Amino acid sequence: MHELSIAEAVVDIASRHARGRRVAVVELKVGYLRQVAPSALEFSFELVAEGTSVEGAELRMEEVAAAGDCRGCGAETPLPEFPLACRFCGGLDVEVTRGEELLVDSLELEEDESLVPTSGG
Repeated sequence: MHELSIAEAVVDIASRHARGRRVAVVELKVGYLRQVAPSALEFSFELVAEGTSVEGAELRMEEVAAAGDCRGCGAETPLPEFPLACRFCGGLDVEVTRGEELLVDSLELEEDESLVPTSGG
């Protein structure tokens, strides 16, 4: 289950960038070719986030479709299934250009209430 190690890395990245602030949302871009099981990653994320500034954060995942450039005919082609073949000429000599991503795209952090000015006297 590689989702557990992915979740550990995501929580580590989010924690470091949050610098002690609570994380409300973590947005990931996950390439189709990474073959990540969303439910397993969500479960692992919740487990690993316990006791950290990321605990309770919503995990949002955007799947990035696979695509590539065919070295045979030069076409940019979608690669929705294995084997990775050009949809135009059927060639198998394709260079993957999208679909291998695995990155923390953005974080939503909660305001540190101690830094918010209060009104009144």
